Amino acid sequence: MTHPSDGPTIRRVGMFGGAFDPPHGAHRSLAEAAIAQLNLDALHVLPTGQAWHKTRPLTDAVHRVAMCRLAFGDLPRVRIDEREIHRQGPSYTADTLAELRREHPQAELFLVLGADQLLAFRQWVRWQEVVSLATLAVAARARSIGAQALDAPVEEADLSGVDLPFVPLTMPLNPVSATAVRARLAAVGPDAASLDVLVPAPVASYISQNHLYQTPT
Repeated sequence: MTHPSDGPTIRRVGMFGGAFDPPHGAHRSLAEAAIAQLNLDALHVLPTGQAWHKTRPLTDAVHRVAMCRLAFGDLPRVRIDEREIHRQGPSYTADTLAELRREHPQAELFLVLGADQLLAFRQWVRWQEVVSLATLAVAARARSIGAQALDAPVEEADLSGVDLPFVPLTMPLNPVSATAVRARLAAVGPDAASLDVLVPAPVASYISQNHLYQTPT
């Protein structure tokens, strides 16, 4: 959770939000890239609460938080931040950034996201407020990251038409997405040998032990 008392020592704070349903290899790579390339003092990993833009029900927050702890908990300076899952009503990035600004008034804030999110950024609620609060830090993503992405050719998403300021993060292109992972799990089951290639090994074990994602979503 948050640590307002350590504000004076914190100068660069990242926010990395998402459904993390489940957290996968590309999520972890992005967290690692953000910490190293932005020289972050803290990276808040925030599982989504009531996501305003999701049409499908999310896996129970208890499972998503547990998987986030397994996926990111060993990384330096990462904080698994549960505030959004405890927030009443729809959860908006602008609200969370405003809270982080109050907790770390002297810090520079960064919003860590993938290229696919940047392409849809102007559809976000109060996106102008988000830009005013934080620097966007964007990692390249494969053009295709849907259910069939694991079997599709890997091509980089084109950001040339984006007219928003952002800092690029360098990391290998990875077509893995939570949608693709859920589709693969529904098709071949949670004990598939390839699962730990898609998600961190502890997350793969958790998914198998808890029989998650056994029906298509």
